Amino acid sequence: MIMFKDAMSDEIETVMSAAWKAFYQYKKMSLKSRADFMRSIAIELKNQEEDLVKTAMRETNLTEERLHGELTRTIFQLNQYAAACERAEWVEAAIDTPKPNNKSSHDIRKMLIPLGPVVVFGASNFPFAYSTAGGDTACAFAAGCPVIVKAHPAHAETSEKVANAIFKVVEKSKMPKGIFAHVHGASIEVGKMLVMHPHTKAVGFTGSFAGGKQLFDWGNQRKDPIPVFAEMGSINPVFLLPEKLKTSAEEIAQMYAASITQGVGQFCTNPGLIIGIKGDDLKNFISILAKEIEKTAPHKMLHPGIAKAFDEKREKALHEKNVTLVSVSSIGKKENEGTPTIATTSGESFLNNPLLHQEVFGPYSLVVQCTDQKQMVEIARHLEGQLTSTLMASENDFLSNEELIEEIKNICGRFVLNGVPTGVQVCLAMQHGGPFPATTDSRFTSVGADGVKRFARPIAFQNWENKFLPDELKNENPLKIWRTVNNEITKDAVK
Repeated sequence: MIMFKDAMSDEIETVMSAAWKAFYQYKKMSLKSRADFMRSIAIELKNQEEDLVKTAMRETNLTEERLHGELTRTIFQLNQYAAACERAEWVEAAIDTPKPNNKSSHDIRKMLIPLGPVVVFGASNFPFAYSTAGGDTACAFAAGCPVIVKAHPAHAETSEKVANAIFKVVEKSKMPKGIFAHVHGASIEVGKMLVMHPHTKAVGFTGSFAGGKQLFDWGNQRKDPIPVFAEMGSINPVFLLPEKLKTSAEEIAQMYAASITQGVGQFCTNPGLIIGIKGDDLKNFISILAKEIEKTAPHKMLHPGIAKAFDEKREKALHEKNVTLVSVSSIGKKENEGTPTIATTSGESFLNNPLLHQEVFGPYSLVVQCTDQKQMVEIARHLEGQLTSTLMASENDFLSNEELIEEIKNICGRFVLNGVPTGVQVCLAMQHGGPFPATTDSRFTSVGADGVKRFARPIAFQNWENKFLPDELKNENPLKIWRTVNNEITKDAVK
């Protein structure tokens, strides 16, 4: 394994100064130039796919199939966000021309412009899609922002190789040299220096609550606070309603056994909490789920640190009062493997024990047995913010649980009906974010082209001559983009 030294203060100063200088060049480049740059990175990653996947396999314990799929997604993200960058709906161009016979009425035109250099922290569980050339980096490039990536120590060599692919494209495309930088750092001080540097204007992070909250606090302690877009985990509750459970217990149990253990439970949308109403149907569901879990083999987790944390949190949860172990894998566990586990507790015990609300990152899920529908609503009301929530319901269940549905809406960013939360589709309609503590800002998504908006801010131009305006706002609409002109969405020129 290659060892990389933590970046020192002088290195960080150098890359941040270069990024700030590059910002003034890159933000003036056309949307097409940005998009072409991103597409070129996608091509280079594809060219190096075999080497990148082999390196990531060695560092993460992830399978070849999984990593090829994740790299394919990363390439897709770069291409999709490049197309969105060029279409320019994300700039939200709006034009209001002066009202006739109204001397106090002005010509006002608004759009989003880039924030400045963005620091991206690589994620431990996604060495490609949420790391060096992942969604945050792609969104920042699309917005017109230079990117400084801090490699995750768990896959530092993979990150270094992806970074070198980007550097190659930067040189070939004749982009400003400071448009991209890559630093290493296992020390907390490296992250702090990056967030606190005056040239940093935003941060993207995917990881633990402790890590994300610390970055968020640093961002707000600066002389000039900056946005920190941190995705910090979720237990992704699943609500099982009676009629659906009665008719589909086996189907649901099999589906959720697979979802809970997919990727050794190391997805941010892993369903860690299943909530139903106590009775024979829920008992039957738990029995089927238990059998599925028993025959699911443990697998190696991403790295020893994550495996150790899973074991510790799992054991702590299982030893809480009124928590009963239901099922574990019957196949022997080896070193650094995560054992698939199901436990259960009562609705009352869950409501009275905040520790049971915390994420156990890995193949673990807790089934909560409520006394009645009212208690299920009460649990929904007391849950913290989540990335996803799921409702397993028949049509009758749906129509007779309006209060529950409204409470669930209050706590999640993506609301799934009769499915599983694992599997995050990369599309414009996706919302991968949720109320705190799932993320630090529930108004934004880290998946889908709307994620570009995180790294931009609005500016209004009042009474500017047409020739001085950005192309996005000029009368003739040279980019042929959609704009809101006097409250009508159109591609037409301003007359």
